[in-house]
Amino acid sequence: MRLPRRAALGLLPLLLLLPPAPEAAKKPTPCHRCRGLVDKFNQGMVDTAKKNFGGGNTAWEEKTLSKYESSEIRLLEILEGLCESSDFECNQMLEAQEEHLEAWWLQLKSEYPDLFEWFCVKTLKVCCSPGTYGPDCLACQGGSQRPCSGNGHCSGDGSRQGDGSCRCHMGYQGPLCTDCMDGYFSSLRNETHSICTAVRTGLSDSYPPCCLSLGCWRGVGHAWIRGRNTHTQPGYSSRVWIAAFSPACDESCKTCSGLTNRDCGECEVGWVLDEGACVECDSSCVGCTGEGPGNCKECISGYAREHGQCADVDECSLAEKTCVRKNENCYNTPGSYVCVCPDGFEETEDACVPPAEAEATEGESPTQLPSREDL
Repeated sequence: MRLPRRAALGLLPLLLLLPPAPEAAKKPTPCHRCRGLVDKFNQGMVDTAKKNFGGGNTAWEEKTLSKYESSEIRLLEILEGLCESSDFECNQMLEAQEEHLEAWWLQLKSEYPDLFEWFCVKTLKVCCSPGTYGPDCLACQGGSQRPCSGNGHCSGDGSRQGDGSCRCHMGYQGPLCTDCMDGYFSSLRNETHSICTAVRTGLSDSYPPCCLSLGCWRGVGHAWIRGRNTHTQPGYSSRVWIAAFSPACDESCKTCSGLTNRDCGECEVGWVLDEGACVECDSSCVGCTGEGPGNCKECISGYAREHGQCADVDECSLAEKTCVRKNENCYNTPGSYVCVCPDGFEETEDACVPPAEAEATEGESPTQLPSREDL
């Protein structure tokens, strides 16, 4: 059984005629597209949660026509809101997989309540469950429950890509991100957890030499050295505090409550909050709403919006000539261009002179002015 669809899918023939995006542009992965479709479907379920058949007699309609909550009418309303008419890839995927979504809605939803797991991981096999990676969805380094010991990002986590290796958070290193980098010390380590803490120093008035190597907290008339309460040493102010230890934020965080990019209170400059985590803006962006060149607020100089993404402008292919000197070659570079004379040509202010012309010019004997000594 296939449900009728209205405007969105009617535009598919026209969308198929649109020119494809350039290969150089970064395209969403199949997993990313599937996850996006599921997120929109779940949002559609939220948006229709309090609706009914709309006929005025909800009790009779639900008794006669079955409940709206699990009805085909509600499914149709959700499907119609999934894709913008101009979103070719979303409409293409929905057209190809609509029967799967219908089957899940009408028959499998109670058995498999997690649509993402059933649809993207088990049915289409374009994603993996969290903590796994690659074509066979193998467990990430450190295990699927706490990849990279909770101190790093697993390459390919949740996708059918990557190699499962760890990219450690700031302060951590090693294959499983359990070792501390220079400038950090191990404040907690057991069979399941490893926490590296940064050494930060602050000076107030004078300080006892012992605090350069031992952790001290400031106290009125006392100093705490590695948890031991001692009277302040003679000759030193009670306002002394040195090397107070505090956890290091992820590099994406300006402020934080934890160690990952999901624990940021505020993102650093050049990073933005996207789906609960601070992510870095693409190098082609001036401000962004998420990762990738497709989420730029504006494009940097030398880039322009093309097919919804910031792409490099090929100045050498513009109708108006970029390199204006005679015989000059133009070479496009990311965000810019260079003008260069061909090999063997002599460079002058207004032209690139071929070797033969340059030799002929040098052979001419123009009248020379007398030197200062002859005057």
